[in-house]
Amino acid sequence: MADEGSILTRLRAAMRPGPASRAERALQVLIVGSFVLPVSVFLVASWISYRQHYAEAQDRLVRTLGSVHEHAVKVFDTFEISVRYLEELTLDTSDEEIVRDEAEYSARLRNLIQNLPQLRDLWIIDRNGKPLVSGTVSPMPGNLDLSDRNYFAAHKNDSSDFTYVSRVVDARAAATNFFAITRKRKLENGSFNGVNLISIAPEYFANFYSTLPSTPNGVTALLRGDGYFLARYPMTEDAAPQLPPTSATMRAIAASPEQGTVVGISTLDHIERLFAYRKLPRFNVYVTSGIETAEIRKGWMRTMGAHLIFGIPATLAMIALGVLALRHTRRETLALARLREEIERRQTMELALRQAQKMEAVGRLTGGIAHDFNNLLTAILGNIDLTLRRLKIEDERVGRSLEAIRQAAQRATTLVQRLLTFSRQHLSEVKAVQINALVQGMSELLHRAIGETIMVETVLASGLWKTAVDPNQLENAILNLAVNARDAMPEGGRLTIETGNAYLDEAYAASSGGEIAAGQYVMLAVSDTGGGMSPEVREKVFEPFFTTKPAGVGSGLGLSMVYGFVKQSGGHIQIYSEVGHGTTLKLYFPRLAQDSNLPDWQESDGALPQAVKPRAMGGTELILLVEDDPAVCRYVSEALRELGYRVEIATNGADGLELIKKFPDADLLFTDVVLPGGMNGRELADKAHESRPELRVLFATGYTRNAIVHHGRLDPDVNLLTKPFTTDALARKVREILDRPAPA
Repeated sequence: MADEGSILTRLRAAMRPGPASRAERALQVLIVGSFVLPVSVFLVASWISYRQHYAEAQDRLVRTLGSVHEHAVKVFDTFEISVRYLEELTLDTSDEEIVRDEAEYSARLRNLIQNLPQLRDLWIIDRNGKPLVSGTVSPMPGNLDLSDRNYFAAHKNDSSDFTYVSRVVDARAAATNFFAITRKRKLENGSFNGVNLISIAPEYFANFYSTLPSTPNGVTALLRGDGYFLARYPMTEDAAPQLPPTSATMRAIAASPEQGTVVGISTLDHIERLFAYRKLPRFNVYVTSGIETAEIRKGWMRTMGAHLIFGIPATLAMIALGVLALRHTRRETLALARLREEIERRQTMELALRQAQKMEAVGRLTGGIAHDFNNLLTAILGNIDLTLRRLKIEDERVGRSLEAIRQAAQRATTLVQRLLTFSRQHLSEVKAVQINALVQGMSELLHRAIGETIMVETVLASGLWKTAVDPNQLENAILNLAVNARDAMPEGGRLTIETGNAYLDEAYAASSGGEIAAGQYVMLAVSDTGGGMSPEVREKVFEPFFTTKPAGVGSGLGLSMVYGFVKQSGGHIQIYSEVGHGTTLKLYFPRLAQDSNLPDWQESDGALPQAVKPRAMGGTELILLVEDDPAVCRYVSEALRELGYRVEIATNGADGLELIKKFPDADLLFTDVVLPGGMNGRELADKAHESRPELRVLFATGYTRNAIVHHGRLDPDVNLLTKPFTTDALARKVREILDRPAPA
């Protein structure tokens, strides 16, 4: 039994784990741990690195799309303005008149196309689909029919007023293609009268996209909301014209219509890409850009391959890399928060910049047509005035009709002047103004304008600085703001006019998008207790012709005119409004330097009312008239001759010089500023003064950006008669200049 027990004891001892087996197991755990831990760390670090590469690629894509979107917004704003120009050009003009004057209209359209390279052509199409005039095709072929185009059918079959963006189609009058932006032409009763069309070259957008930073197999495109491509880079000949609704991009647009990102396989070339898209305002048009996901993975694999070069011993450093990655993630989160703040700040600046560029584009277009409109209005007003002077009208109906025409022309004159004010091209008579005194002097006028149901309160700061503005335009601006406030308070309320000295710091100036410099300003605020404005209305409130009032009430130019006046004065305007909490508009004008030599404005300044101005007398002096517009030239010459003056006529600068040589005893040179033939009116006057320094000169113009007006202010020692003018104004100005001593 003892032997048996000793054997069992030895067997149990052999089966119990000893020191050697424990060390072996620990070594196994260490080997496994030394492999698993670095591999685990490497895998985690690889995933973090991949996400970082993906986020950086997405950020680059969004920045590129931002540039594409900003470019498209500016270009489409230009298209919309050009369509409005077509509508204004043919307003109250029959198709027969357009066909009759096709060459003249075609020349105007061609001039606009030459200044705007993004336009391929401008077309006016009648109700039957027959083109009336084009900027590049003249004379118009008689057999051209566009009634089967989609854009024509869209406007003809829909009674609403909208802007249509067509697909890319082949041109019928030239070997090219285009997509069109169209608007309906309407008769006075609102019925369909044809289409105004702007054709756009897809390659204009493609050329811009080709200049953007790109990656292999990257794409950028402009497409309609239904997936039809308007422009694409790069464009292959076998590419489908439309994205199917099942494509990743179209599904993403359907789910999130404004903007977004999506990963999907392209239905055109079957390459997987990361796409970003964004919708243009006011148009069902999108910009999209995509980068190949394989390129993202290649960049990530190159980064990870560099780590693997060091082999297995270097994997131990992955632990430290994990810690660094964690710290980097924390810093990245912090950086992303700062980036979001910077993006918000830049978006604010970009919004201000886009608004300024839009206003500048409208201003350039307005200034370009102001000369033509003012010439037309000069001829209309002048000839009506001569008719009323010459005829003894016995039939009251004829007299009423002539007076109605005169009043309509005067309203058109006011409209053009308001557009010029908005576009910062209105001629200003700047003085040193104390705004407190001007506001106090308007008290009675304001009470009459806004009625008895609204209480007017003024809070005028003491020690208010002076500022350099046109007092008449400032009065008009305050009156416009007061009338708008009145309309916002139909049940009555309180109108508050406040003044004060203000300092706009560098941060505020930077947030304005560079529109205003930091410094000292005079602040004028107009507040009401009305219903306020929604954010959508606030964004558009300074755009010309935008109004929330019913049709026929107001022109939509009141706040636009205020905006243009403030900007032309070197100032800044800011609007604060919330629905249900009223509205405040703050106008900032630069403080006038104390050593300024501007004349001070006095409340008694200004001309006598028109009704008490005596009719101007004529004379017998010899006047040399240089005017290229036949209608204006005929009216002015007849008016001057009826006043007793002797008149000799030339139609350009060269002929005007010959006229001066032929009549050395002439008393006055009356010349338009804008003349054909390479010599403007100012150059003509300078050459005339070389031989006749004593010759009096009177300029006439309807366009304020020219040789005698700079930054809205008239050059010194220049006599100017602004178009349109009446016979009385013409006679008074001519007599005033002739009665002065001749210049030395």
